[in-house]
Amino acid sequence: MAAAGLGSLLRECPLLLPQNREGTVYEGFVTAQGRDFHIRILLPLDLQLKNARIQCCWHLKKLIGGYQQILKQRLQHSSDLVSFMMELKTILDVTLKNRQEFHASPPPQYYSALIGDIEILGWNKVLFVDAGFKTIRLKAEDSCGRDHLITLKFSPKYPTEPPDCIVDLPIPFSVSWTPQSSLLSIHSQFLAALESLKEFWNALDEIDEKTWVLEPEKPTRSSTMRRIAVGNNVSINIEVHPRHPTMLPECYFLGADHMVNPLKVKLNSNIHSWDPEVSLLQNLKEVLEIEFPSREALEKSDFSMDCGICYAYRLDGTIPDQVCNDSRCGQSFHQACLYEWLRGLPSSRQSFNVIFGECPYCNKQITLKMSMKEV
Repeated sequence: MAAAGLGSLLRECPLLLPQNREGTVYEGFVTAQGRDFHIRILLPLDLQLKNARIQCCWHLKKLIGGYQQILKQRLQHSSDLVSFMMELKTILDVTLKNRQEFHASPPPQYYSALIGDIEILGWNKVLFVDAGFKTIRLKAEDSCGRDHLITLKFSPKYPTEPPDCIVDLPIPFSVSWTPQSSLLSIHSQFLAALESLKEFWNALDEIDEKTWVLEPEKPTRSSTMRRIAVGNNVSINIEVHPRHPTMLPECYFLGADHMVNPLKVKLNSNIHSWDPEVSLLQNLKEVLEIEFPSREALEKSDFSMDCGICYAYRLDGTIPDQVCNDSRCGQSFHQACLYEWLRGLPSSRQSFNVIFGECPYCNKQITLKMSMKEV
């Protein structure tokens, strides 16, 4: 580094010094908000920042953990080490200042305003309050008797600034807020959001109660997808629109072709008869011309066939969704298991993201289509 550049670096970071004559190694400390953090910068022989490596203490690594992509970009575009260090200090200053504000003790009026709000709302609607009154969990009941929770995380500037709201809804939830707003207004807006989703939850609750849902195993209120058992190794995956729950959902079938193709034909032939005034489940029955397996007559295990390779039902949260198309076989497999199996066979061949090989059970041809990200 030229003398002028080294002088600028010393002015900005007086505790960061070159460790060799070539100027490829710098070690020392970077200072932000009165705190010093150990750092070591390794430059290539051509001194190009884009190929530099940064080593630092765990305190600094923790602080800049969320800014790694930004720092990589700055290394690519900074003209010299001085400008990069200035940007690093700016990021550190902002991060430390935000942390200090977050951990600062709120003023007395914060507590008085918050407790006053709870009194107006009613303590019976409060499910949890942490020791510092920075996190509060409220409960709400919709008009159908379903219980819901909203978690509020407060900054010391409440009620000037609204709390962060964490909810289990299939749509974004943001509160309309003024400094005169209160917990009661948040609770009221939350209830309004719940009422707008009543028909959506009615539709999915009926499916959960009257059919065998294979996935998700434990649906949350924000879940819009259901994989419903149609028969042995045959299921339909539906994606329901939260705002239009009785409209035709996105559908795709999982299973062997000889079982799935007739269902596809029925769906295409009867799609014109879909009636938005009828429940989602009833529409599916009529359009597909089927009765879904009853929860009263059958057990979930009747549809939960284990993978023919790993002999487990669930693998990393997924269930078997690949099926041999031979009508005499119909064995199911996890996609990941079948992929590894086919990759290990000398006779298998691959075309782009499709692998052709032999079924591990019947030796008939089986085809596996992988997403491009997994291949």
